[in-house]
Amino acid sequence: MTADTPPSSRPRAAVMEDVAALAGVSAMTVSRVLNSPEKVRPQTRAKVLAAMRELDYRPNSAARVLATGRSGVLGVVSFDTTLYGPASMLYSIERAARAADYAISIASLSTLSPRAIADGVDRLRAQSVDGVVIIAPHQSAAEGLRRLPPDFPVVVVGVGDDVPAPVAVVDHRAGAVRVVRHLLSLGHETVWHIAGPSDWIDASARVDGWRATLEEHGREVPEPLGGDWSARSGYEQGRRLAADPAVTAVFAANDPMALGLLRALREAGRRVPEEVSVVGFDDVPEAPYFAPPLTSVRQPFAEVGRHAFQLLLERIGGAPPPDGKGHPRRTVEPELVVRESTAAPPGR
Repeated sequence: MTADTPPSSRPRAAVMEDVAALAGVSAMTVSRVLNSPEKVRPQTRAKVLAAMRELDYRPNSAARVLATGRSGVLGVVSFDTTLYGPASMLYSIERAARAADYAISIASLSTLSPRAIADGVDRLRAQSVDGVVIIAPHQSAAEGLRRLPPDFPVVVVGVGDDVPAPVAVVDHRAGAVRVVRHLLSLGHETVWHIAGPSDWIDASARVDGWRATLEEHGREVPEPLGGDWSARSGYEQGRRLAADPAVTAVFAANDPMALGLLRALREAGRRVPEEVSVVGFDDVPEAPYFAPPLTSVRQPFAEVGRHAFQLLLERIGGAPPPDGKGHPRRTVEPELVVRESTAAPPGR
C-alpha cells in the first residue's frame, strides 16, 4: 500500500465491537477487561486479550481516560540508569507493570534535586499517568518528595525513613551485616571498606551495617575509603590497601569497585583469596566470571519492583495508609552469595 492509496481502501482499525464479536462476549465485557480486569473471570479475560492480539486492537487512550479517569500508564522518575542498581530497578518495575497490562512512561533525571523531582513528576502528570514510582537513591531526594502534591499517587524506591509516601526498599544495612559476619566467621580480625558516594542512601546504609557489625564484635574499625561506584575508584583505593600487609579482608560497596580492587591486588602480588578476601555488592551478572569468582550481595530487584508496583496500585485505588497514620513500607532482604573470592586469612 502506498501513500496514494485512497483512505476508503485501507484496512479499518478494529474497534471494541470487533473484539467482542471475535471473543464471543459483549462490548461491556471487553470494556471491563480494559478498565477493571480483576472483575472479569480469568478464562473470559484470556479470550478477550487473545482477540485483541489477533485483531491488533489498540484502545483509544483518550476515551479510556474519560470513561474511567485512568490512562493505564504509570510513570517512573529515575536517576542515572547507567548504574546497575537503578537500571535493574527500573527494569523490574517495568516488568511488573507490563505483566499487569500497564504501560510505562519514564522521566530520566540528571540530578535528584527537589526542583528536578517536581519537574519530572509534572512532566509525567501532563501525560495523564495514573501514578508515579520514584527511584530515589540520593539523600537530596527527601526534600523534593515532601513537596509533591499529597493527593497524587506516588511510591518511592530506595529512600530513607522520613518520606511522605509508601516505600519499597532493599535492606542494604542487612546486606553489609551479612558480609562482615561472613568474613569474621572465616577468621579475619577486621574488614576494610571501600564505600560508595556519601550522598547515596544505599552507600550510607552499607557503611552503617559494616561499622555496626565490627563494633558489635569488638573489632577495630578502619577508616572507610571513598569510592564513586566505578571500577577506577576501586582500583585506586585498592592500590592503597594492597600496600598494607595487615589488610586481609575488604568489602567493596559494589561489584565494579570490587573488580578494580581485584586488579590492584593482583598487580601488587597479593593473592585472592589466599592473602586477601574480597566481597562486593549487587551480584552483577558478570560476578561469577571475575577472577576469582566474586562473593557478593544479591539484591532482589524483581521483588522490590513487584512491591513498588503493588503499592502504587493500592494508592491509585485509594487505599488509606495503615491505621490512618504513616505510610506502608516494604523492606526486602538481600542474599549473600558466597564464591571463591573469600577464604580464611593466612595462617588460619
